[in-house]
Amino acid sequence: MKRSQPPVCLNRRHFVSTALGAVMNFHLTNGSAVPSLSEGSIDAHVHVWTPDVKKYPLAAGFAKQDMAPMSFTPDELFAQCRPEGVARITLIQMSYYGFDNRYMLDSMAADPGVFSGVAIVDENSGNVREQMKDLAKQGVRGFRLNPGSQSVEAWLSSPGMSEMWKVGAEEGISMCLLINPEALAGVDKMCGKYPETPVVIDHFARIGMAGPVSRPLLDRLLHLSTHAKVHVKTSAFYALGQKRAPYLDMGPMIRELRDAYGAERLMWGSDCPFQVDGGHTYSDSIALIRDRLDFLSASEKSWMLRKTAEKVFFS
Repeated sequence: MKRSQPPVCLNRRHFVSTALGAVMNFHLTNGSAVPSLSEGSIDAHVHVWTPDVKKYPLAAGFAKQDMAPMSFTPDELFAQCRPEGVARITLIQMSYYGFDNRYMLDSMAADPGVFSGVAIVDENSGNVREQMKDLAKQGVRGFRLNPGSQSVEAWLSSPGMSEMWKVGAEEGISMCLLINPEALAGVDKMCGKYPETPVVIDHFARIGMAGPVSRPLLDRLLHLSTHAKVHVKTSAFYALGQKRAPYLDMGPMIRELRDAYGAERLMWGSDCPFQVDGGHTYSDSIALIRDRLDFLSASEKSWMLRKTAEKVFFS
């Protein structure tokens, strides 16, 4: 169902809510022109959720007080991203909802062409193939995978995981991996076993989250570039390295990734709403790629800010 009137949502950061039509070229939003879908940037990593837990119940183990902020709806997102020229967004299913992807899917349906989606399914459900194909028909272009408390070996060797990677290859749907760097060796084996399966590594595989960038761990991520279907998100700057704007300490790692993968296999993502908390801003996130890394050419910036995500999540 297309959006008729946006909900009024307030949270601790007092985001400005705004109403947007489905597919627009230029309307005014807080004084800023909404960029066209074909020319604006793409944010490859955003989570959205609603305080309406009656319509969209939280998964077992989550309570309303766990939601921080209490609300981050598409309208609150638009208030952040539109002024920075971002026209399209890849929504990542939020863990608060577990395997219930309805809020993400409803958000996608409300603004056709604006959103792509990365869903979460239970690989041990017994009908994971059917679930994946059904979600793909609804605009899902990737599936988020995370080992949780399992060992990496047990996680990657399950029959359901093998089925997911097979369907990914058949349908051109990405396996989107939220992993720690210690899992990269196992992922390397999976990529060798399923070379036609598209893979996206989220947040630099969290290299630099626990401390300075480790040379051995970065080398593992660089090695994955030998698999032609692997892409990397340069994202979540607020959580990596020095963890403060303007995030220039991320530059050397981004440069090495550019040299190994080519900009055609790198994409920028904000990781909102977490990027706009604790003194961090949306503007500083996109500005690192758009304005602050002088070793990136105009063409490379175009790939990282739009064309790679367009290829992976909107084709």
